[in-house]
Amino acid sequence: MPRNVVVAQSGGPSPVINNSLRGVLDTCLRNRERFGRVYGGWHGIEGVLKEELLDLSAQSAEEIALLRVTPAAGAIGTCRYKLKHSQQEDFERVIEVFRRHEVGYFFYIGGNDSMDTANKISNLAREKGLELAALGIPKTIDNDVGDSEFKLIDHTPGYGSVARYWLNAIAVANEENAGSCTSDPVLVVQTMGRKIGFIPAAARLADPQREWPLLLVLAEAGLSLEAIHAQVNETLAQRGRAIVVIGEGFHLPEVQMGAKRDAFGHVEFSASPITVAQVLVNYLNDHGLCVPGHARGQIPGTDQRGGIFLASQVDLEEAHHVGVKAAELALEGQHSQMATILRRRGSIYGVHYAGVPLHEVANSERTFPKAWLAKSKFDVTDDFLAYARPLVGQDWVSVPLVDGRPRFTRFKPIFAEKKCPPYVPVGLRPAP
Repeated sequence: MPRNVVVAQSGGPSPVINNSLRGVLDTCLRNRERFGRVYGGWHGIEGVLKEELLDLSAQSAEEIALLRVTPAAGAIGTCRYKLKHSQQEDFERVIEVFRRHEVGYFFYIGGNDSMDTANKISNLAREKGLELAALGIPKTIDNDVGDSEFKLIDHTPGYGSVARYWLNAIAVANEENAGSCTSDPVLVVQTMGRKIGFIPAAARLADPQREWPLLLVLAEAGLSLEAIHAQVNETLAQRGRAIVVIGEGFHLPEVQMGAKRDAFGHVEFSASPITVAQVLVNYLNDHGLCVPGHARGQIPGTDQRGGIFLASQVDLEEAHHVGVKAAELALEGQHSQMATILRRRGSIYGVHYAGVPLHEVANSERTFPKAWLAKSKFDVTDDFLAYARPLVGQDWVSVPLVDGRPRFTRFKPIFAEKKCPPYVPVGLRPAP
């Protein structure tokens, strides 16, 4: 007898996250002998706890197809709610909701912490005698899920698109800096990327031949403000201008101390009063440049994780395939697995899709390989470029327009009938 499905998303979105959702939906709707109704957890695990289950089986084929070019998480929502061991009541509630709605499959799209959540729910379901296949689907622009040996996953869906975003953004920034360098010789650009260097490293894709005065500052390089200032002035003396790309997670005590944090304890840099870029701009201007003019800063926001117009076609396809793979693993009777992308050996880029145990990736954190840092500490190696270049693709995404406006997915608000008592998640209750 078919069992129902819940699919949900967690954490910061990406330009391609909805393609993983589409992959799950496509596969489940094609295999109705195994999968019953497909529900979307409205705003992630919070929606499951609140029993807010959007009926995706009741949506039109057109709206589901439009998920391909619908960025971010507006279709079913996301959250940053953490299921903590101390909040056992939340775990019991998840199992109660799944049991009452005859859910036999749970797909969770997200990063390291989301894989941990899926793993915890899988373990608890077995303890409670609930037949539930919980599977994870990787998503993060940071590319920090898995291991630094790339054995668990080669790259996460979302990274290829943010890398393409920065390839284009730095190409434009170079034109700006080249044209205005007589008054603004230094442009400091801040990327997303917590303390992992994959996103700022992608800026080198804009200038693979190293023809521009481009300096990359990765947190893993262990650089100080003094060292950056010295390198900027050396570059100015040689080239007359400089572009500095720095990750938002570059360690500065004043930024960390004033930072806002999410439910997982991660710093939310764009919600904080002080930014790395502004601290660096101030430092450079206060300590002086060796040429006339000033440093100025540029801090793109969430557009880098939601811009569908600069998304990678490769990323879009792989995000869909990894969603399909997760549903296929469920069809094969697998559980407690994360669908993964593994690169094939050889000079021609290709991947295959597999499954890895959730417990191996839960709360994992990949770091940027030290071997990919240049000896100067202000650049990355050609080996990194060989790794990242295939991920950004070639062609532009075609987004349908209506009256000049992008046409994104708009699901009808059709929710499953509630069968459980009202519930407020433990982490959302007022402090006693």
